[in-house]
Amino acid sequence: MKAAVLRAVGMPLTIEDVQIDEPRPLEVLIDVAAAGLCHSDLVFMTGGYPAEVPAVFGHESAGIVAATGAEVTHVSPGDHVITCLSVFCGKCEFCLSGRSNICIDRRATARAPGEPPRLSKLGRPLHQFLELGSFAQRMLVHENAVVQVTKEIPLDRAALLGCGVATGLGAVFNTAAVRPGQSVAVIGCGGVGLSAVQGARIAGAGRVIAIDRLGAKLDLAAELGATDVVDATTADPVEKVMSLTAGRGVDHAFEAVGLTATAEQAFALLARGGTATLIGLAPVGDRISLPAHAFMYERKMQGSVMGSNRFRIDVPRYVGMYLDGRLRLDEMVTERYALDDINRGFQRMRTGEPARNVVVF
Repeated sequence: MKAAVLRAVGMPLTIEDVQIDEPRPLEVLIDVAAAGLCHSDLVFMTGGYPAEVPAVFGHESAGIVAATGAEVTHVSPGDHVITCLSVFCGKCEFCLSGRSNICIDRRATARAPGEPPRLSKLGRPLHQFLELGSFAQRMLVHENAVVQVTKEIPLDRAALLGCGVATGLGAVFNTAAVRPGQSVAVIGCGGVGLSAVQGARIAGAGRVIAIDRLGAKLDLAAELGATDVVDATTADPVEKVMSLTAGRGVDHAFEAVGLTATAEQAFALLARGGTATLIGLAPVGDRISLPAHAFMYERKMQGSVMGSNRFRIDVPRYVGMYLDGRLRLDEMVTERYALDDINRGFQRMRTGEPARNVVVF
Protein backbone atom coordinates (compact mmCIF):
# COMPACT_ATOMS: atom_id res chain seq x y z
CA MET A 1 0.00 0.00 0.00
CA LYS A 2 1.05 3.64 -0.37
CA ALA A 3 1.78 5.72 2.72
CA ALA A 4 3.33 9.08 3.65
CA VAL A 5 6.46 8.38 5.68
CA LEU A 6 8.54 10.78 7.78
CA ARG A 7 12.14 9.61 7.48
CA ALA A 8 13.76 12.44 9.44
CA VAL A 9 12.43 15.27 11.58
CA GLY A 10 12.21 18.49 9.61
CA MET A 11 12.08 16.76 6.23
CA PRO A 12 9.07 16.46 3.90
CA LEU A 13 6.98 13.31 3.92
CA THR A 14 7.83 10.76 1.25
CA ILE A 15 5.20 8.68 -0.53
CA GLU A 16 6.34 5.06 -0.35
CA ASP A 17 5.11 1.53 -0.88
CA VAL A 18 5.01 -0.12 2.54
CA GLN A 19 3.79 -3.43 3.92
CA ILE A 20 0.91 -3.85 6.38
CA ASP A 21 0.36 -7.01 8.40
CA GLU A 22 -2.85 -8.97 8.89
CA PRO A 23 -4.96 -8.14 11.97
CA ARG A 24 -4.13 -10.06 15.13
CA PRO A 25 -6.43 -10.44 18.15
CA LEU A 26 -8.12 -7.15 19.11
CA GLU A 27 -6.89 -5.43 15.92
CA VAL A 28 -8.86 -3.76 13.13
CA LEU A 29 -7.80 -3.28 9.50
CA ILE A 30 -9.30 -0.14 7.95
CA ASP A 31 -9.51 1.13 4.38
CA VAL A 32 -8.84 4.82 4.94
CA ALA A 33 -11.30 7.15 3.23
CA ALA A 34 -10.05 10.52 4.50
CA ALA A 35 -7.41 11.92 6.84
CA GLY A 36 -7.25 15.47 8.16
CA LEU A 37 -4.01 17.44 8.25
CA CYS A 38 -3.68 18.49 11.88
CA HIS A 39 -1.31 21.09 13.30
CA SER A 40 -0.18 18.47 15.82
CA ASP A 41 1.23 16.42 12.93
CA LEU A 42 3.26 19.44 11.86
CA VAL A 43 4.54 20.12 15.40
CA PHE A 44 5.95 16.59 15.66
CA MET A 45 7.21 16.54 12.07
CA THR A 46 9.19 19.74 12.62
CA GLY A 47 10.65 18.82 16.02
CA GLY A 48 8.40 20.74 18.41
CA TYR A 49 7.80 17.41 20.15
CA PRO A 50 9.97 14.28 19.90
CA ALA A 51 8.89 11.87 17.17
CA GLU A 52 9.91 8.27 16.51
CA VAL A 53 11.07 7.85 12.92
CA PRO A 54 10.73 6.42 10.37
CA ALA A 55 6.99 6.65 10.86
CA VAL A 56 3.75 6.77 8.95
CA PHE A 57 2.17 10.01 10.14
CA GLY A 58 -1.47 11.09 10.45
CA HIS A 59 -4.02 10.57 13.21
CA GLU A 60 -7.31 12.26 12.26
CA SER A 61 -9.13 9.84 10.01
CA ALA A 62 -12.20 7.90 9.00
CA GLY A 63 -12.68 4.82 6.90
CA ILE A 64 -14.34 1.46 6.40
CA VAL A 65 -13.44 -1.70 8.30
CA ALA A 66 -11.84 -4.21 5.92
CA ALA A 67 -11.14 -7.02 8.40
CA THR A 68 -10.97 -7.73 12.12
CA GLY A 69 -8.84 -9.99 14.26
CA ALA A 70 -10.06 -12.44 16.85
CA GLU A 71 -11.82 -11.05 19.95
CA VAL A 72 -12.85 -7.79 18.27
CA THR A 73 -16.40 -6.98 19.40
CA HIS A 74 -16.95 -3.27 18.68
CA VAL A 75 -16.88 -3.33 14.86
CA SER A 76 -17.31 -5.68 11.90
CA PRO A 77 -16.17 -5.56 8.25
CA GLY A 78 -18.11 -2.93 6.33
CA ASP A 79 -18.67 -0.66 9.34
CA HIS A 80 -17.80 3.03 9.02
CA VAL A 81 -15.39 4.12 11.72
CA ILE A 82 -13.55 7.16 13.03
CA THR A 83 -10.14 6.72 14.62
CA CYS A 84 -9.02 8.67 17.67
CA LEU A 85 -5.57 9.28 19.11
CA SER A 86 -7.01 8.73 22.60
CA VAL A 87 -6.25 5.04 22.32
CA PHE A 88 -7.07 3.53 25.70
CA CYS A 89 -6.10 0.37 27.54
CA GLY A 90 -9.41 0.10 29.42
CA LYS A 91 -7.72 -1.18 32.58
CA CYS A 92 -5.70 1.62 34.19
CA GLU A 93 -6.97 3.89 36.97
CA PHE A 94 -7.83 6.68 34.54
CA CYS A 95 -9.72 4.45 32.10
CA LEU A 96 -11.66 2.87 34.95
CA SER A 97 -12.57 6.29 36.37
CA GLY A 98 -13.95 7.60 33.07
CA ARG A 99 -10.87 9.58 31.97
CA SER A 100 -9.61 7.37 29.18
CA ASN A 101 -8.21 10.38 27.32
CA ILE A 102 -5.31 10.41 29.79
CA CYS A 103 -4.78 6.63 29.84
CA ILE A 104 -1.36 5.80 31.27
CA ASP A 105 -0.85 2.47 29.46
CA ARG A 106 -1.31 3.21 25.78
CA ARG A 107 1.49 0.76 25.01
CA ALA A 108 -0.90 -2.01 26.04
CA THR A 109 -2.66 -1.45 22.72
CA ALA A 110 0.56 -1.77 20.69
CA ARG A 111 2.14 -5.02 19.60
CA ALA A 112 4.46 -6.60 22.13
CA PRO A 113 8.24 -6.71 21.61
CA GLY A 114 9.13 -9.70 19.47
CA GLU A 115 5.87 -9.66 17.53
CA PRO A 116 6.03 -8.66 13.86
CA PRO A 117 5.41 -4.93 13.31
CA ARG A 118 2.07 -3.74 11.99
CA LEU A 119 3.87 -1.64 9.37
CA SER A 120 7.18 -2.32 7.66
CA LYS A 121 9.22 -1.74 4.55
CA LEU A 122 11.66 -4.30 3.17
CA GLY A 123 11.54 -6.13 6.49
CA ARG A 124 12.27 -3.08 8.61
CA PRO A 125 9.59 -1.81 11.02
CA LEU A 126 7.88 1.55 10.62
CA HIS A 127 6.39 3.40 13.59
CA GLN A 128 2.72 4.38 13.65
CA PHE A 129 2.32 7.99 14.69
CA LEU A 130 0.26 8.03 17.91
CA GLU A 131 -0.46 4.31 17.38
CA LEU A 132 -2.43 5.21 14.23
CA GLY A 133 -0.66 6.30 11.03
CA SER A 134 -3.55 7.46 8.89
CA PHE A 135 -1.63 8.98 5.96
CA ALA A 136 -1.89 5.63 4.25
CA GLN A 137 -4.32 3.67 2.16
CA ARG A 138 -4.87 1.30 5.06
CA MET A 139 -4.49 1.38 8.85
CA LEU A 140 -4.01 -1.48 11.30
CA VAL A 141 -4.93 -0.42 14.82
CA HIS A 142 -6.17 -1.68 18.16
CA GLU A 143 -9.93 -1.96 18.58
CA ASN A 144 -9.74 0.72 21.30
CA ALA A 145 -8.63 3.28 18.71
CA VAL A 146 -11.87 3.25 16.72
CA VAL A 147 -15.53 4.10 17.14
CA GLN A 148 -18.30 2.94 14.83
CA VAL A 149 -20.48 5.68 13.34
CA THR A 150 -23.55 5.82 11.15
CA LYS A 151 -23.03 5.68 7.40
CA GLU A 152 -25.12 8.86 7.04
CA ILE A 153 -22.15 11.16 7.65
CA PRO A 154 -19.71 11.64 4.72
CA LEU A 155 -16.34 10.19 5.67
CA ASP A 156 -14.33 13.28 4.70
CA ARG A 157 -16.38 15.24 7.23
CA ALA A 158 -16.35 12.41 9.77
CA ALA A 159 -12.54 12.39 9.79
CA LEU A 160 -12.46 15.81 11.45
CA LEU A 161 -14.17 14.34 14.52
CA GLY A 162 -11.12 12.16 15.16
CA CYS A 163 -9.08 15.04 16.55
CA GLY A 164 -9.62 18.74 15.81
CA VAL A 165 -13.38 18.98 16.18
CA ALA A 166 -13.53 16.59 19.14
CA THR A 167 -10.76 18.59 20.81
CA GLY A 168 -12.52 21.95 20.40
CA LEU A 169 -16.00 20.74 21.25
CA GLY A 170 -14.80 18.64 24.16
CA ALA A 171 -12.81 21.49 25.67
CA VAL A 172 -16.07 23.45 25.85
CA PHE A 173 -18.44 20.64 26.84
CA ASN A 174 -16.22 18.43 29.00
CA THR A 175 -13.13 20.28 30.25
CA ALA A 176 -14.62 23.72 30.87
CA ALA A 177 -18.32 22.73 31.07
CA VAL A 178 -19.53 26.05 29.65
CA ARG A 179 -23.04 26.86 30.85
CA PRO A 180 -25.85 28.66 29.02
CA GLY A 181 -25.52 32.44 29.17
CA GLN A 182 -21.81 32.50 30.00
CA SER A 183 -19.33 34.55 27.99
CA VAL A 184 -16.56 32.90 25.97
CA ALA A 185 -13.46 34.05 24.10
CA VAL A 186 -11.53 31.82 21.70
CA ILE A 187 -7.98 32.73 20.67
CA GLY A 188 -7.05 31.13 17.36
CA CYS A 189 -9.63 30.21 14.72
CA GLY A 190 -8.09 27.20 13.02
CA GLY A 191 -9.89 23.87 13.03
CA VAL A 192 -9.72 23.45 16.82
CA GLY A 193 -10.62 27.06 17.63
CA LEU A 194 -13.54 27.10 15.21
CA SER A 195 -14.79 23.93 16.85
CA ALA A 196 -14.59 25.64 20.24
CA VAL A 197 -16.58 28.54 18.80
CA GLN A 198 -19.23 26.09 17.61
CA GLY A 199 -19.18 24.29 20.93
CA ALA A 200 -19.78 27.57 22.77
CA ARG A 201 -22.72 28.34 20.50
CA ILE A 202 -24.21 24.87 20.94
CA ALA A 203 -23.70 25.09 24.72
CA GLY A 204 -25.76 28.29 24.77
CA ALA A 205 -23.04 30.81 25.56
CA GLY A 206 -24.43 34.33 25.65
CA ARG A 207 -21.41 35.89 23.98
CA VAL A 208 -18.72 34.22 21.87
CA ILE A 209 -15.71 36.37 20.98
CA ALA A 210 -13.38 34.98 18.28
CA ILE A 211 -9.79 36.29 18.09
CA ASP A 212 -7.40 35.73 15.18
CA ARG A 213 -5.00 37.52 12.84
CA LEU A 214 -6.62 36.46 9.56
CA GLY A 215 -9.80 38.08 8.31
CA ALA A 216 -10.98 34.97 6.46
CA LYS A 217 -10.86 32.94 9.64
CA LEU A 218 -12.73 35.60 11.56
CA ASP A 219 -15.39 35.69 8.84
CA LEU A 220 -15.80 31.92 9.15
CA ALA A 221 -15.92 32.18 12.95
CA ALA A 222 -18.77 34.67 12.66
CA GLU A 223 -20.57 32.34 10.26
CA LEU A 224 -20.16 29.42 12.68
CA GLY A 225 -21.41 31.20 15.79
CA ALA A 226 -19.13 33.98 17.04
CA THR A 227 -21.11 37.02 18.19
CA ASP A 228 -18.01 39.26 18.03
CA VAL A 229 -14.66 39.04 16.26
CA VAL A 230 -11.33 40.67 17.14
CA ASP A 231 -8.58 41.16 14.57
CA ALA A 232 -5.37 40.83 16.59
CA THR A 233 -3.43 42.71 13.92
CA THR A 234 -5.39 45.92 14.45
CA ALA A 235 -6.27 45.83 18.16
CA ASP A 236 -4.84 44.49 21.39
CA PRO A 237 -7.01 41.42 22.10
CA VAL A 238 -7.09 41.96 25.86
CA GLU A 239 -8.03 45.62 25.59
CA LYS A 240 -10.66 44.88 22.93
CA VAL A 241 -12.30 42.08 24.92
CA MET A 242 -12.35 44.21 28.03
CA SER A 243 -14.00 46.97 26.01
CA LEU A 244 -16.59 44.56 24.61
CA THR A 245 -17.41 43.27 28.10
CA ALA A 246 -17.43 46.69 29.84
CA GLY A 247 -14.25 45.83 31.73
CA ARG A 248 -15.62 42.59 33.19
CA GLY A 249 -13.77 40.01 31.08
CA VAL A 250 -15.13 36.60 30.05
CA ASP A 251 -16.17 33.54 32.01
CA HIS A 252 -14.18 31.21 29.76
CA ALA A 253 -11.19 31.78 27.49
CA PHE A 254 -9.88 29.06 25.18
CA GLU A 255 -6.36 29.19 23.76
CA ALA A 256 -6.14 27.23 20.49
CA VAL A 257 -2.82 28.44 19.10
CA GLY A 258 -0.12 26.79 21.20
CA LEU A 259 1.97 29.83 22.14
CA THR A 260 2.93 31.12 25.58
CA ALA A 261 1.94 34.68 24.61
CA THR A 262 -1.60 33.66 23.68
CA ALA A 263 -1.88 31.46 26.78
CA GLU A 264 -1.04 34.48 28.91
CA GLN A 265 -3.54 36.55 26.94
CA ALA A 266 -6.25 33.96 27.60
CA PHE A 267 -5.71 34.31 31.34
CA ALA A 268 -5.73 38.11 31.06
CA LEU A 269 -9.16 37.98 29.41
CA LEU A 270 -10.83 36.38 32.42
CA ALA A 271 -13.47 37.84 34.67
CA ARG A 272 -13.32 37.06 38.37
CA GLY A 273 -13.99 33.36 38.81
CA GLY A 274 -13.20 32.73 35.14
CA THR A 275 -11.31 29.80 33.63
CA ALA A 276 -8.71 29.74 30.87
CA THR A 277 -8.46 26.40 29.05
CA LEU A 278 -5.34 25.66 27.02
CA ILE A 279 -6.03 23.54 23.93
CA GLY A 280 -3.10 24.47 21.68
CA LEU A 281 0.03 22.30 21.60
CA ALA A 282 2.88 24.50 22.86
CA PRO A 283 6.47 23.43 22.15
CA VAL A 284 8.29 21.39 24.79
CA GLY A 285 10.18 23.63 27.22
CA ASP A 286 8.01 26.72 26.83
CA ARG A 287 6.92 28.32 30.10
CA ILE A 288 3.99 30.57 30.99
CA SER A 289 4.32 33.59 33.27
CA LEU A 290 1.20 34.79 35.11
CA PRO A 291 0.57 37.47 37.76
CA ALA A 292 0.15 35.67 41.08
CA HIS A 293 -2.30 38.20 42.49
CA ALA A 294 -4.81 37.50 39.71
CA PHE A 295 -5.47 34.04 41.16
CA MET A 296 -6.79 35.66 44.32
CA TYR A 297 -10.12 36.25 42.57
CA GLU A 298 -10.49 32.54 41.76
CA ARG A 299 -9.32 32.75 38.20
CA LYS A 300 -8.07 29.40 36.93
CA MET A 301 -5.93 28.02 34.11
CA GLN A 302 -6.22 24.40 33.04
CA GLY A 303 -5.09 22.08 30.28
CA SER A 304 -7.27 19.97 28.02
CA VAL A 305 -6.13 16.82 26.22
CA MET A 306 -8.30 15.85 23.25
CA GLY A 307 -11.23 17.72 24.78
CA SER A 308 -11.30 15.42 27.85
CA ASN A 309 -13.08 13.02 25.53
CA ARG A 310 -14.62 9.63 26.08
CA PHE A 311 -14.62 9.16 22.34
CA ARG A 312 -16.80 6.06 22.18
CA ILE A 313 -19.50 8.18 23.87
CA ASP A 314 -18.73 11.67 22.56
CA VAL A 315 -18.07 11.09 18.86
CA PRO A 316 -21.47 9.51 18.05
CA ARG A 317 -23.09 12.47 19.82
CA TYR A 318 -21.09 14.88 17.67
CA VAL A 319 -22.15 12.96 14.57
CA GLY A 320 -25.76 13.46 15.69
CA MET A 321 -25.12 17.20 16.08
CA TYR A 322 -23.82 17.29 12.50
CA LEU A 323 -26.79 15.38 11.13
CA ASP A 324 -29.33 17.61 12.89
CA GLY A 325 -27.58 20.77 11.70
CA ARG A 326 -26.18 22.09 14.98
CA LEU A 327 -22.55 21.20 14.18
CA ARG A 328 -21.34 22.50 10.85
CA LEU A 329 -18.49 20.50 9.35
CA ASP A 330 -18.94 21.15 5.62
CA GLU A 331 -17.59 24.69 6.02
CA MET A 332 -14.61 23.42 8.03
CA VAL A 333 -13.04 21.55 5.10
CA THR A 334 -10.99 24.13 3.26
CA GLU A 335 -9.18 22.00 0.67
CA ARG A 336 -8.95 18.35 -0.34
CA TYR A 337 -5.75 16.70 -1.53
CA ALA A 338 -4.60 13.39 -2.95
CA LEU A 339 -1.98 11.55 -0.88
CA ASP A 340 0.71 12.47 -3.43
CA ASP A 341 0.04 16.17 -2.71
CA ILE A 342 0.16 15.93 1.08
CA ASN A 343 3.26 18.10 1.45
CA ARG A 344 1.51 20.87 -0.46
CA GLY A 345 -1.32 20.62 2.06
CA PHE A 346 1.11 21.09 4.93
CA GLN A 347 2.73 24.02 3.15
CA ARG A 348 -0.70 25.65 2.96
CA MET A 349 -1.15 24.99 6.68
CA ARG A 350 2.02 26.96 7.43
CA THR A 351 0.37 30.08 5.99
CA GLY A 352 -2.29 29.82 8.70
CA GLU A 353 -5.10 30.12 6.15
CA PRO A 354 -6.93 26.77 6.05
CA ALA A 355 -9.46 25.71 8.66
CA ARG A 356 -8.82 22.06 7.79
CA ASN A 357 -7.15 20.39 4.83
CA VAL A 358 -8.10 16.78 4.18
CA VAL A 359 -6.39 13.99 2.26
CA VAL A 360 -9.05 12.00 0.43
CA PHE A 361 -8.37 8.47 -0.79
